[in-house]
Amino acid sequence: MRPIEIVVEAQISPGLSSFCIVGLPDKAVGEAKERIRSTFFQLGIGFPSGKVVINMAPADIPKAGSHYDLPIALAIFGAMEIIDISMLENSLSIGELGLDGTLPYISGTICAAMLANEKNLSLICPQKCENEALWSGNNNIIAVPSLISLLNHINGTTQISSPEVTKIKPSEVDFGIDMADVSGQLFAKRALEIAASGGHNVLMIGAPGSGKSMLASRTKTILPVLSPAEALETTCIYSLAGMLPKEGLIYYPPYRDPHNSASLISIVGGGADAKPGEISLAHNGILFLDELPEFQRSVIEALRQPLETNEITISRAKEHITYPANIQLIAAMNPCKCGYFGVSEKQCSKAPKCAVEYRNKISGPILDRFDIVIYVNSVKISELFENAPKESSASIRQRVENARTLQKNRAEKYATNSCYLNGKTQGKYLEEITKLDSETTKFFQKAVENSNISARSCYKLLRVARTIADMENEASVRQHHISEALQYRLLE
Repeated sequence: MRPIEIVVEAQISPGLSSFCIVGLPDKAVGEAKERIRSTFFQLGIGFPSGKVVINMAPADIPKAGSHYDLPIALAIFGAMEIIDISMLENSLSIGELGLDGTLPYISGTICAAMLANEKNLSLICPQKCENEALWSGNNNIIAVPSLISLLNHINGTTQISSPEVTKIKPSEVDFGIDMADVSGQLFAKRALEIAASGGHNVLMIGAPGSGKSMLASRTKTILPVLSPAEALETTCIYSLAGMLPKEGLIYYPPYRDPHNSASLISIVGGGADAKPGEISLAHNGILFLDELPEFQRSVIEALRQPLETNEITISRAKEHITYPANIQLIAAMNPCKCGYFGVSEKQCSKAPKCAVEYRNKISGPILDRFDIVIYVNSVKISELFENAPKESSASIRQRVENARTLQKNRAEKYATNSCYLNGKTQGKYLEEITKLDSETTKFFQKAVENSNISARSCYKLLRVARTIADMENEASVRQHHISEALQYRLLE
């Protein structure tokens, strides 16, 4: 997901009065003509009486949105020689015009600011987007409340000072929930801690009321804050979607839990504006799908590619947009339609047919993409009323952070460009960090043969074992790490 620089040119020539925008503009861009005409009227500036042509290059890329209003207006001012256009050569501009010439908030400012920063350019943007632009690290921001104030600034009548860049620190977030809220479920908690430490995908199977959703929602409380680069990436996606929170930069991994009635477009993205979907909004965080078999089959199958490539490409007739989708997928499901297959107290009356039919709603390739598959047993009544202290999310998060730091340092040592988390490693780097001694290799091969699992699942076992070793600060993957990893591969 990289923003593209668009060059806006204006030409005024003799002829019948007309206003034409070329370069594959959509309806929102086309309607800029009326907003700009109204702004000129409000400013007391006569609109050019000749033929006005606006060219937006590259001409073969579709242009969408209202944020081209300001560049178009500035291009016309330059063609009319109201401003010295050379003053804008080292800047990018973005903004929508109100009918009175004011500049309201627009989405996507942080992406434009990042592009300007990359190209060593200043950014002209609405004043209401000032804080968002600053998060990009660009020190040269011109944030203006209206078009007239920008004109005065360019012509030297008044001066708009660049906003002060301050170091932004993440504020403490009270999630309102904690892992200590969960009674029992030590096995599931351990599995989720491993998953959080290595970025592994998890599928939890269990009867209704066993605590699957409760455990999943609390997994976000044990994830460490995002790195500066990850925070900018995530914030950029939310800015594009027009969902940026008021508190600003997103420092904590996002947690998305769409309902099982969600459509394909809402999950993968798309629509008329090709907006990012839930899978991209969960980038660098968690996507939780509760009651997985109840989602549309097309939605579940659409997860195949992004779970492997960590990105999602939205293809349309005239364009292709690729959004990042580096997610940790956590899913939950009942063992059968009624939910009580395998529960002695409330045994399913249609077993095993009920369980088989329900499980078949999830294809083999999708099941194969889960690193950890566990059965969550119902909590005993005695465990609900235990007074023994339970471990808090804060202490678990510290261990998760230590394991992730170890993985990050190792990835930097090997100079790998791939994601540093074990759950996302591939190729030679994965082989290098999961080398086994002869005894462990024999044990692993025998276990794989007995389990009859695919080659992909073999590597997933190694990834989980590598994470367990990292949590113990072990340099090599040993036999007991493989043994524990095998416990989290319940497929029958």
